[in-house]
Amino acid sequence: MENVVKFENIRSFAYVNDGVCARPIRGIVLNFLGLGSTAMYSEDTAEGEFYGARGLLYIVPYLDPWAWMNRAAVRLTDEIVAAVTEEFGELPVLSSGGSMGGLSAIVYTAYARKTPVRCVANCPVCDAVYHYGERPDLPRTFYSALLGYEEPLGEALASISPLHLTKKLPRIPYRIFHCDEDRAVNLERHSVPFVKAMRAEGHDIALELIHGRGHCDLGDEGRSAYAARILEAFE
Repeated sequence: MENVVKFENIRSFAYVNDGVCARPIRGIVLNFLGLGSTAMYSEDTAEGEFYGARGLLYIVPYLDPWAWMNRAAVRLTDEIVAAVTEEFGELPVLSSGGSMGGLSAIVYTAYARKTPVRCVANCPVCDAVYHYGERPDLPRTFYSALLGYEEPLGEALASISPLHLTKKLPRIPYRIFHCDEDRAVNLERHSVPFVKAMRAEGHDIALELIHGRGHCDLGDEGRSAYAARILEAFE
């Protein structure tokens, strides 16, 4: 199938803050959403305005409710980035997101046509093989996302699992945030072993713990720190 996404139809496929983005444009911030999100935006978001004021295109690909950064999600994101860069020129890309979107942010760096310069993730799912059975709502979402894969389910899950991709992930900085009261994506089964495995492979990675908060709830200080790790990539 030919590429369908063009800049003139991009709002059918992603939110882009180009209308409020200061010039010159300095880069692209991709933000991948969490499990179940079907949001489409007709007005600029607070995040779009925040990054736009700093000359950054803020893009939310419409991939969900459950893409799990499967092959179709990678292809669609690549098309979105290509349409934006065709319109505005070559720009550095940063990959970010929370929960399933955190997994997507990490996994996308492994398969992206244009490798991101940094990844920032909030409470990411890092072990998709384990997560498949971590909650009763998850098997149907993973199975739906991977149904077209020819390989066995375990291999397909490993292909979208950050913990199983540490040798394949590019040598860029990874900044991981995780709330220590997270009951949806267990810190000790996801970010902790992922960061340990990444360090063993020599990756530049840091884990910032957010104390006393639940899943993806960074709080004011955590959100400021998260934004700062994104902005650092464009300094």
